[in-house]
Amino acid sequence: MTTAIAPGEFWLASGHLFCDRDAAGRLVPTPDLWRAFLARPELVPPEEACDAELALHTGLLADPLRPIPPGQIAALADADARENWQVFLGFRDRVQAQPTLEAAWLSLFRGNVAGIPPLFLQMLTHLVARAALEGEGDAFTLRAAELFFRPQRAAIHQGATLLADEEYLDARAGDGDLGTIGRLLTEAGAKPREVELEVLSEALAPGYHARSDAHDLALDIAEDRPGQHGLARALERFIRHVIGEQVRIRPVPVIEDRNWTWHVGLDAEATAIANDLWHGKSVKQARLARILWLGVLEFADMSRVLPRAAGKPVYLALAMDAAQRVRMKPQNLVGLPLKAPEAGA
Repeated sequence: MTTAIAPGEFWLASGHLFCDRDAAGRLVPTPDLWRAFLARPELVPPEEACDAELALHTGLLADPLRPIPPGQIAALADADARENWQVFLGFRDRVQAQPTLEAAWLSLFRGNVAGIPPLFLQMLTHLVARAALEGEGDAFTLRAAELFFRPQRAAIHQGATLLADEEYLDARAGDGDLGTIGRLLTEAGAKPREVELEVLSEALAPGYHARSDAHDLALDIAEDRPGQHGLARALERFIRHVIGEQVRIRPVPVIEDRNWTWHVGLDAEATAIANDLWHGKSVKQARLARILWLGVLEFADMSRVLPRAAGKPVYLALAMDAAQRVRMKPQNLVGLPLKAPEAGA
């Protein structure tokens, strides 16, 4: 028996249906959400686990928010298991200390995420991105928003700047090396070849929601393509929902401002390149070519902007690394030039 996907539903794998929502549409975790975390292979005790670990896992499944005394963790026979459970429970408690998942996301990334497994942070980002895109009908915006929580591989091919889901590609290639883009993608309007992926197009867009959890569509973010503008819209919605700022973002082909004031790299590579340019360092053309997307951000409410940046554009950049991987870090948006939030905000 199959369950029909509600019209407009997408990213069911995020677990957002295991959350309640507050009046502003932000996510409030429930015990069922934590049960979904506990069902992850990383937290399910292995066959050789001791009785104490099995009892801990069983007890948490029954009551995911129950306090766990230190002695119960100390009783676990395996040192790695003790560390893993300490990490998970610390993460759970830090998230639960906030009123919503969005507040928890901000608190974590404004603070210290050292020691929190990237998987947990990715799952949290997946959830808050899903809430931010609630009701979105544009497939290009939704596919672009997958970058917030899904690593990509990039290829520049015959005028297209293509992004494809890395995990999906790796699952389709035994050696993890898929070779040239011609083996993977077919361009819109081109004669079909043997391919692993289709590129999202206007014709395929109506079917995106139903296949959104497969992550099997590539996205073209080249200049003036729908994907380029979709990424701008996805960032606008994320910033409005999670950070609470109304912004407008325009994709641009180049930055022609020699006196720019503020920039945010959306990944480590873009940050490093933009920092070097801002400091007046020489950047080789091959490295500049790693920049895949540029945008100009403007705030609707200047009263919240730092005086140094008020009235001036903020530049956003996304890049691939030397291996053509794209690892977006939406947490870098915490570095927008905004005044420190007031106590309790």
